Amino acid sequence: MTSLSTHLMRDNHTVNFFAILVIITTLLTTLGIGGGGNHLVNPAMGQGDNDTVTSNQWPNIMPNVKTLVVSNVTSPQIDDSAFIHPFAVIIGDCSIGKDVLVAPTAVCRADEGIPIHIGDYSNIQDGTILHAIDAVRNGTNNDNKRFSEDGERLLGNDTRFDQGYAIFISGNVSLAHNSIVHGPAWIGNNTIVGVKSAVLDSKIGNNVVIRLGSIVTGVEIPDNTLVPVGSIITNQTQVASLPSAIGSPSQNLNQGDLLNSQALAKAYDKADFEK
Repeated sequence: MTSLSTHLMRDNHTVNFFAILVIITTLLTTLGIGGGGNHLVNPAMGQGDNDTVTSNQWPNIMPNVKTLVVSNVTSPQIDDSAFIHPFAVIIGDCSIGKDVLVAPTAVCRADEGIPIHIGDYSNIQDGTILHAIDAVRNGTNNDNKRFSEDGERLLGNDTRFDQGYAIFISGNVSLAHNSIVHGPAWIGNNTIVGVKSAVLDSKIGNNVVIRLGSIVTGVEIPDNTLVPVGSIITNQTQVASLPSAIGSPSQNLNQGDLLNSQALAKAYDKADFEK
């Protein structure tokens, strides 16, 4: 037979649960989440020279603010077929292509080094961070702080500099859980950056596999290269000794991530999740 004290404990737990539920519901209502309508996307706001932008919408997708390093206020440009989880954060001059999946807690923060481009069919997994140092300061272009679309580093006096990228992520790229891409950076087609790996101030070629826990900084990694687990690559001499990804068991790692992420993006969209 259940004791009276046990009943009272269960009743208290029930009361506490419903009290917490009421608090959470009130908070979400205050933030404008739920209750119909697409509250989780800030449409293109703040284009132009406004110093501040105000909105009552859930601010996971928002323009940058004007500072001494970024003089224009720009909203993210996101393809309708992409899925941005409401707990991912997209700020400023960040463009996101077709069928891209941006998972919970991923961040594309284009409010300092700009612009950032994420190509079609790529996936930005949980905890991934994309950010870059400023390419322009006080009206002066900084050499080698932007890449062209085809992966060439640009000098400040290059006529293509204004059309360059602080970070350019090509199509069919996987940025795995808790990876970091800090620009200037360029990553080629069908490349995977592994779990907890970091790419800084580097050009990464096509069909490259960077395995988990690796650091790649200040180098160029050629096409079809494998960066083994836990590598620290800081100079071209080290790059020259890296093995080929062709024929290795790691070569097809990216294909599974791409298939899964594109299926998830479509499924979440069909399920009519707010994004």
